[in-house]
Amino acid sequence: MDIERRGAVALVRMNAGKANAIGAAFLDRMDTLLDELEQSRPRAMVLTGHGRAFSAGLDLPSLIDLPAAQLMAFIRRFTEFMLRLFALPWPVVAAVNGHAVAGGCVLALQADQRLMAAGDGVIGLNEVRLGIGLPTVVVETLRCQVPATSLFPIAGEGGLFPAAEAHRLGLVHEVVPPETLVDRAHQRAAALAEIPPLAFAAVKRSLRAPVLATIRDAEAADAVAWVGTFQGPEARKLLRDVVERLTKKPA
Repeated sequence: MDIERRGAVALVRMNAGKANAIGAAFLDRMDTLLDELEQSRPRAMVLTGHGRAFSAGLDLPSLIDLPAAQLMAFIRRFTEFMLRLFALPWPVVAAVNGHAVAGGCVLALQADQRLMAAGDGVIGLNEVRLGIGLPTVVVETLRCQVPATSLFPIAGEGGLFPAAEAHRLGLVHEVVPPETLVDRAHQRAAALAEIPPLAFAAVKRSLRAPVLATIRDAEAADAVAWVGTFQGPEARKLLRDVVERLTKKPA
């Protein structure tokens, strides 16, 4: 994972193993990159993945057998990172290059704008289909990013959507040919970078403050509720099936 400077725009490429699965090491590295950016203060930022994935979600093999206390600590760490990204004072454009599933979709939702590559990639929050609840950090950032009529198909039904359908639902703002995705995201970020930064930061802070307050108020109880669903009997069976598929070695 690294930062590439393109004029006033910082391009952050996530390249953290298979499918950019979100675990402790992923969050550590991303926090380090954000520390660097907060020192250098870019005018805007593009966040993208590699290969066929933006991020395929949580690193389930590393989480499935954690005791409740450690799992609770992880989900609170996950929430803190997402809030940090959500509250960045400069414009953030997500260049969704491929699959952005569950936690990967949450990651994209923290951006101000989402551009998605046309093709085979899907985006969405499929947690409910795995028996897992959605923490407030997911529900509230979704609520402020998509039209109200899209909330149930995305969160309640747990759909995974190709780019054109995601655009119809308002989950992404543009669908772009894969070969021009990063350039188009950079172009969009550069346009946002022309807005006076103090004014942009003030308006963004005002728009997002109620969301941040709601998430903070619910954070402790939220972690308990989420762990309860993650470790429930139905979710355990479904998640173990997923982990078995992920870790199965090809013949």
